[in-house]
Amino acid sequence: MKEILQKLMDGKITLDEAEKNLKTLQIKEIEDFAKLDMCRDLRTGIPEVIFAENKENEDIIKIIRASLDNGRVMVTRLDNEKYNSIKGYLNLPDEFKVEYNKKAKILLIKSGEIEKTVKIGIITAGTSDIPVAEEARITAEEMGCKALTAYDVGVAGIHRLFSHIRDMIEEDVKVLIVIAGMEGALPSVVAGLVDVPVVGVPTSVGYGVGKGGKTALFTMLQSCAPGIAVVNIDNGFGAGVFAAKIAKQYQS
Repeated sequence: MKEILQKLMDGKITLDEAEKNLKTLQIKEIEDFAKLDMCRDLRTGIPEVIFAENKENEDIIKIIRASLDNGRVMVTRLDNEKYNSIKGYLNLPDEFKVEYNKKAKILLIKSGEIEKTVKIGIITAGTSDIPVAEEARITAEEMGCKALTAYDVGVAGIHRLFSHIRDMIEEDVKVLIVIAGMEGALPSVVAGLVDVPVVGVPTSVGYGVGKGGKTALFTMLQSCAPGIAVVNIDNGFGAGVFAAKIAKQYQS
């Protein structure tokens, strides 16, 4: 984009040519099945992310290769079996580093590191909630946040929670993501103890009336503790984005 604007300023291209080039830069079409928003990060602060579910392996590979111009690629909901199927066919340039998180089901391909300038906290009620937490952590870190984590500190042993909250507040976290399945009570407890926004994430961990996460979702939506925003069931990505957008407002 800077190169196009510089050419316009230098008189090397016309205004119409610059407009055409910028439009081409914004959207990259991949055959007849995908259109990449190459300027999303500049426009919204959220990079283009590839959602792997229901995509053919060949299509995922093509989208990844087409996304490398941004310097980094993030693929979500990529299970281990699908990752093992595509990893040998990526044929990446040498400057790119590959990181795959099996729990989060996230693949990162990057040519450099992002500076982490603000802090958020991520708390889970149980160990079974960690995959959603890891999805939130990696997402927030890719948006420039340092994530402090405390896992398995739910209401069944509430005494485990307090020291972690104290440490996070002392570290000046700007937002807390609180993740819970079963009855989903933990975000309400946390929101009653802190003076920072809380993002509640219900998970599908549960059985009986809690199966599928709706009980946890309803509990969080019905919370009597103010200061909670709630995202969809198992939506660690959405929680990470929302928390990062709040936290980055504190950047100087």
